[in-house]
Amino acid sequence: MDTNADFSVETTEQGATAVLTGDWTATTLEDAPARLAQAVSGGGAAVFDLRQIGRFDTAGAYAVIRAGCDVEKKKILARAATNRLLHLVDNAVKAEPTPVPKRRGTTDLVERLGRGVFNLGHEFWETMAFIGHLVVAIGRSLKNPKRIRWAAIVSMAERAGLDAIPIVATTTFFIGAVVGLLGANMLTQFGAQVFAVELIGIAVLREFNIIITAVLLAGRSASSFAAEIGSMKMQQEIDAMQILGVDPFEALVMPRFFALLIMIPLLTFVATLAGLAGGMLVTWSVLDLSPGFFFQRIIDNVGATHFWVGLSKAPVMAAVIAGIGCRQGLEVGNDVESLGRRVTTAVVQAIFSIILIDAVFALIYMELNI
Repeated sequence: MDTNADFSVETTEQGATAVLTGDWTATTLEDAPARLAQAVSGGGAAVFDLRQIGRFDTAGAYAVIRAGCDVEKKKILARAATNRLLHLVDNAVKAEPTPVPKRRGTTDLVERLGRGVFNLGHEFWETMAFIGHLVVAIGRSLKNPKRIRWAAIVSMAERAGLDAIPIVATTTFFIGAVVGLLGANMLTQFGAQVFAVELIGIAVLREFNIIITAVLLAGRSASSFAAEIGSMKMQQEIDAMQILGVDPFEALVMPRFFALLIMIPLLTFVATLAGLAGGMLVTWSVLDLSPGFFFQRIIDNVGATHFWVGLSKAPVMAAVIAGIGCRQGLEVGNDVESLGRRVTTAVVQAIFSIILIDAVFALIYMELNI
């Protein structure tokens, strides 16, 4: 049970002594510090006896010091733990605040630019090291297939691929429907509404199937990979694996890498069917074009080339999404803030890379006239 802080001033052989009793904590101080300060003001007590104090915390220590107990000048009778806490709080009270250096605009700008260039170079170096380590791990596993963790690959493929089918199919279905509506509205003005089928086919087969799939997996799988590996890094599980002779790249990175490499083309195919289904439904209901006519026109005028063009981007995007997610996970520090920052970075970098890769592929196929 807590006892309120109290004191008494007694005359001993050592002179006037302030004898503190009760609990000197934040919840039991009440007006004791003010009364103590008034009692010892003007040098009324040369000795402070804290040996009868029950509980003692930093608030109590601060109150005793503020009341006039000069740690360096007064004689203090106290237990070792009480004395240590009193000196600790006294040092904190007397500590001078660190002056904030004045920053100049130009100096600050140059410093930030320098840090940005250094961080960019560091990121490039770390990325190259990650790719090199991953290539070595893949080569070692291909040389000795027994090192490949097939169970982990299948498990990751289920989580990253099969579980994503509903969201991928639903999203691309509505994207196909929106493209169909836009095409029907615009082309009807020119009496060319039948060409809405070609617009839907090219847009879905060439771009939207892979772009929507990759963006969804960037937000879903890249963040998941970074969070999973980052949590293991925080709990020092990866360090334990290395001590046991297990390569984290073979155990953690490669299963996720191969899982996305297998599943993104399959998800792209699902997205293609869903997008065409959305476009077909719109053209059927708005333009009264039958499903048979829709698919026959797709076969005759769009063809499979656009599908293969879109599918050709899938392995590259899978490698980039898996690589970014795993690398950011391995870069997590020992605090939760680092984990959140790396997960966010993984998603942002993955989406940016997807857009960049798609633009590069567009330029290449334009030069190849495909």
